[in-house]
Amino acid sequence: MEQIRLSLALVFVLVINFSSSLSAQQDTIEIYIIDNFVTPELPNKLMLSFFTSEVCKSKLNINGTNEIVISSLSTDNHKIQVDLTSYTLKPKANYFTIIVEDTLGKTYTSEKDEFEIPKEVIVEGGSNFLMFCLFGGVVFALPSPVYILTKENQYFSLTKEIPLIFLKSSGYNYPNGYFSVEYSHIINAPIKNFFRTGYKHIVEIPGVEYVSPGLNYVTNFKGFNGISPEISLGLFRIFNTFTVYARYRFNAKPGDPGSEFHEISIGLYSGFFAIYF
Repeated sequence: MEQIRLSLALVFVLVINFSSSLSAQQDTIEIYIIDNFVTPELPNKLMLSFFTSEVCKSKLNINGTNEIVISSLSTDNHKIQVDLTSYTLKPKANYFTIIVEDTLGKTYTSEKDEFEIPKEVIVEGGSNFLMFCLFGGVVFALPSPVYILTKENQYFSLTKEIPLIFLKSSGYNYPNGYFSVEYSHIINAPIKNFFRTGYKHIVEIPGVEYVSPGLNYVTNFKGFNGISPEISLGLFRIFNTFTVYARYRFNAKPGDPGSEFHEISIGLYSGFFAIYF
């Protein structure tokens, strides 16, 4: 129980510290990205769509020199397809910013977001774009491998987490946090199946994508009802859609000594199928 209290204390201290460091900038227009990717087939196109917390006009700036109008009329739903053929771009380290203008004429500029020009992949008798979409769907459906350590044994598990509800933020790449559901199957363990639901707080930090403390309710619907504090580290992004993360999680059933077990996993974060609030 002492180990449970120490783990919970660590998670709650992190959540409080991170929340206090995110004092929202009220005097701004928040930008929430929906789609942001470059099509792999030629001609390459930057596909961008987003919505804003207020109705506004918007422009896109590529590499600090090329400015394109997205929405000339005030709206909260913005969308553009940019043919990149006429732009001088590098294979990597290109970036864009979004500039929005409110009804009073005040402008706000988003943080830089990098994008790459995909290498051309030749697929006989098929569509590169279709292959890209199929690949993205397969990647999203993949479960996360998990190493589990109990007091007496070690196990391997497969876990699938699905974010459902996102909390909007004034940031650009990630929300303030999200609520999710999750199913885990532990191979050869006495208790094999677990269901979790919980909240993960997201804080973007320099050097990596984010750090994310969280707290879950965990159950096997057969008597194991407990809690599982966790902390994740976003490592890097794939196709500006998925984020590879590493996670540590502690699980326990309060009042049941010996029920504790630890998890170390690698997974993919994505905002597919999520609802923003």
